[in-house]
Amino acid sequence: MRQNTLGRGEIGVSELSFGSAGIGNLYTPVEPEQAAAAVDAAWDAGIRYFDTAPHYGIGLAERRLGEALSARPRAEYTLSTKVGRLLEPLPAAEGDDLANGFAVPATHRRVWDFTADGVRRSIEESLERLGTDHVETVFLHDPDQHVAEAFGQAYPALERLRAEGVVGAIGAGMNQTAVLTRFLRDTDIDVVLCAGRHTLLDQSALDHLLPEAVARGRSVIVGGVFNSGLLADPRPGATYDYTAAPPALLERALRIKAVAERHGVPLRAAALAYPLRHPAVASVLVGTRSAEEVRDAADMYGRQVPDALFDDLRAEGLLEGGAR
Repeated sequence: MRQNTLGRGEIGVSELSFGSAGIGNLYTPVEPEQAAAAVDAAWDAGIRYFDTAPHYGIGLAERRLGEALSARPRAEYTLSTKVGRLLEPLPAAEGDDLANGFAVPATHRRVWDFTADGVRRSIEESLERLGTDHVETVFLHDPDQHVAEAFGQAYPALERLRAEGVVGAIGAGMNQTAVLTRFLRDTDIDVVLCAGRHTLLDQSALDHLLPEAVARGRSVIVGGVFNSGLLADPRPGATYDYTAAPPALLERALRIKAVAERHGVPLRAAALAYPLRHPAVASVLVGTRSAEEVRDAADMYGRQVPDALFDDLRAEGLLEGGAR
């Protein structure tokens, strides 16, 4: 599998990367053996970049990922985690965490914290859950409602940690482009993780974010390439950005699927290939919860997708004119 380097640094990532929210029991439970098998399948497919966060399953994803990778040579893979939510234990578990999207007991509550102390504490606790002494990359996680604190306290803390060699690369991860573009312009981050905004259904990252990344020699990791399901399997009831897909978007996705199939390409393969056509994109992050899903993603990544497919999508008004 192809490897790329983040920004102007030395941190390498595989072009296809493993998102761990699924093995943190996103929406439905995943058995421990199934989670371990998913990580094993990713390794067998050549994936060497694994992303996680305390938010995913109230630490479950970090623990499972660390355990599954514990027997692998640490120098052969790259880890990223995130800061911004601290996990505070509750006196007793009451109910589940499904209100936050995870089928786990509600043993902790999340506390937003983008202070310098919060950043350091979050990383220390993540390292303990992961069972490692370092992570290569740390992202500020969803600072949408905490922008001033993220820029004023959390980012400088990450910059100091990078200078100290505690982490190799720093960045921010969000579902929007405006604040990520500001991070690229106003800070010295290495990478941004942009979810859902550079896909076959939403090319808004092309307006400012991706050109800014290219101009400044920074990297973009693209998540949410299936827009939470619609581009994986467009059908009535499919989801788009975690809610029911509007009829107009479902129709658009079906039209994109028809164009792809005319070229003999599964829609999932086209959805994975599209972001990687841009020079700023270093990796596509796919959330998987089973070995079968991992193997399918690897298979789709390996498919040949002709330029003519994207030319036809533009010709039919299904891709923005400026899209590559």
